Amino acid sequence: MSSKITLLLAEDEPSLGHIVKESLETRDFEVFHAVDGEEAWQLYTEKQPEVLVLDVMMPKKDGFTLAREIRAHDAQIPIIFLTAKSQTKDVLEGFQHGGNDYLKKPFSMEELIVRIHALLDRVKIKNDHSNIAIGAFAFDYPKQTLEIDGTSILLTHREAALLFHLSQKKNEILDRSFILQKLWGNDDFFNARSMDVFISKLRKKLQVDPDIQILNIRGYGYKLIC
Repeated sequence: MSSKITLLLAEDEPSLGHIVKESLETRDFEVFHAVDGEEAWQLYTEKQPEVLVLDVMMPKKDGFTLAREIRAHDAQIPIIFLTAKSQTKDVLEGFQHGGNDYLKKPFSMEELIVRIHALLDRVKIKNDHSNIAIGAFAFDYPKQTLEIDGTSILLTHREAALLFHLSQKKNEILDRSFILQKLWGNDDFFNARSMDVFISKLRKKLQVDPDIQILNIRGYGYKLIC
């Protein structure tokens, strides 16, 4: 039985579609490539892929319309939009039509692959990790919330992902390089500084419970104490 991740790529630009398809296929993906929205819908119904990567501007049926129709059948399948547009209103429109993520062209394949795996991870753990105890908090990773004493604290996608990995290594060291590769795509200096900022944000949100600490283990990583 194949262990490849099945993915529907809807991209009408032939050269880009070919590059993305070949690159993903070298990373254990099975890719079904459509060149317009109608072909993408047909492949979706026939192949039932695990994840969708949709260009926004396509002939016959645009990516937003396609995503809206697919969402009527499947509320969980991860959808990533590819687009040359980057204005806030365009991004918001994408999320309103059921998108989970939004990648502006040109993009790196490494970033696309990291985002795909992050979305698949969230779907995979939805049923098993909807109520993780962190001190006095109940952490719902799929909903990206922390609950304490009837109060709900909303987390960003990256805050939730980072806290999830910390929670899976409670009272143990979470390797710095591992989490940078997992969530940021590489462990360079700038991404490391970005992660430090997200750690600080999590500390502020968790400070309601004084028994919770996120320790910086210099040279190794972070440790969630609770």
